[in-house]
Amino acid sequence: MSNDTPEGAAETDRAPAAPIATPGVPVSQRIRSRLVEGGRRFHANDNIAFAIAPGELEELAAEVEDRLQAVLESLVIDVSGDHNTRETARRVAKMYLTEVFRGRYVDAPEVTEFPNVEALNELMIVGPITIRSACSHHLCPIMGRLWIGLMPNEHSNLIGLSKYARLADWIMSRPQIQEEAISQLADLLMRKVKPDGLAVVMEADHFCMHWRGVKDSEAKMINSVMRGSFLKDPALRREFLSLLSLKA
Repeated sequence: MSNDTPEGAAETDRAPAAPIATPGVPVSQRIRSRLVEGGRRFHANDNIAFAIAPGELEELAAEVEDRLQAVLESLVIDVSGDHNTRETARRVAKMYLTEVFRGRYVDAPEVTEFPNVEALNELMIVGPITIRSACSHHLCPIMGRLWIGLMPNEHSNLIGLSKYARLADWIMSRPQIQEEAISQLADLLMRKVKPDGLAVVMEADHFCMHWRGVKDSEAKMINSVMRGSFLKDPALRREFLSLLSLKA
């Protein structure tokens, strides 16, 4: 089955139950083989939870720890004698798999949906939502905020306010570039809410510019994605953007 969704697997895809571990084959290679055999994409910003069987995430953390230990040793750091870095490989492996890149390895959060009983069809804005991600070029932090605009219709699914933040965090907790990240979030919300229109605006600091390279501490990136009525109706787009300027 070909993977043509930008965030990887469909939300209902699941891993094969209790696969047989091949002695001497790293768990990362077993997971990769399933993805390749299934014709599924596994870019840095894809979700691959469907290809991970129960217990394998713990195995993967141990493998990542071993690889990170080797990186530290190649950086000529005395991980045995330096008490500050003795557990660094374990801590970083855990951080990558369960926090910073968690959106790659776990299913989408549960989202309770409510029917639009009152047939609401006026502009809704959610935000600012704080987001944290990492640049897929240098694995440096991306820190910022985003706003979501919705034009529901009588057939839309209304979701709880906190769920927008949870879905945004699921998408952003992967190595990303900002332009693709908000497009992924827009695709996800269009499927979940089914509105007439959707707009996402994101403003973020990129530490690949702050820490390295030009070391510009002031530069930010702002971009937007417009779908449906926000794309077709200039007046609606202006209303949304003008309301954001009041909140800035």
